[in-house]
Amino acid sequence: MKIVLRLAICLFICCISKVNCQSKMAMIKGGEYIPLYGRDSVKVLVNDFFIDVYPVTNKEFLAFVKENKQWRKSKIIKLFADKNYLVAWKNDTLLGEQQQLISPVTNVSWFAAKSYCEKKGKRLPTVDEWEYVAMANEKVPDARKFKTYNTFILGWYEKPKTFKNKVGSTFKNYWGVYDLHGLVWEWTSDFNSVLVSGESRKDVDNDSNLFCGSAAVGATDLMNYAAFMRYATRGSLKARYTMKNLGFRCVKDKN
Repeated sequence: MKIVLRLAICLFICCISKVNCQSKMAMIKGGEYIPLYGRDSVKVLVNDFFIDVYPVTNKEFLAFVKENKQWRKSKIIKLFADKNYLVAWKNDTLLGEQQQLISPVTNVSWFAAKSYCEKKGKRLPTVDEWEYVAMANEKVPDARKFKTYNTFILGWYEKPKTFKNKVGSTFKNYWGVYDLHGLVWEWTSDFNSVLVSGESRKDVDNDSNLFCGSAAVGATDLMNYAAFMRYATRGSLKARYTMKNLGFRCVKDKN
């Protein structure tokens, strides 16, 4: 009886929090924000959505490749991933000796991350969704105006091998989301949309524009170096690239 009562209390606490206890997702209340890159300080509307509380782990991706053999390192098509895909794994279904099951999975391509999210009934976040959630610190939804916040993020960029740490090892932000800063870089669905050839970064409508943009649009705040570095990193990627400090998490629309 006591065990049942404790379980009920735990479930109640979980469900009254901002975190969706069934899927380990956090509910994000949408709104308008001015991204680092935009034209004439145009505000971007972000709708309500759910986002994974943690990045996808080695354990979760291992289960995914066991069920979906085409995404195993020995089966992957070169079109969908470069030679470093899951390079630290011993084989298709065995992690490397230095890897932890609950560390974020890295060395995965955009194609693999996209497929994983779709298999879960989710999707990769857009740049705007990711940046909207990531601009929060522990207490406020937009901490970009605080110098200490940007200093903290830049400090992480200088630290090596944080991708070997466990998920949840960084602070929980205003929305109840961990590890947006301080663990790994993360894929977004439109990661290269800041580099577009038209009048707006919203004009991305085909793969050639998505992966091979021709011109960067203007920055609204070039003093925001932390965000500038994220955009610069995204702009250097192609969908088949993999990196030892690049992982991902999924989102889901609120319907």
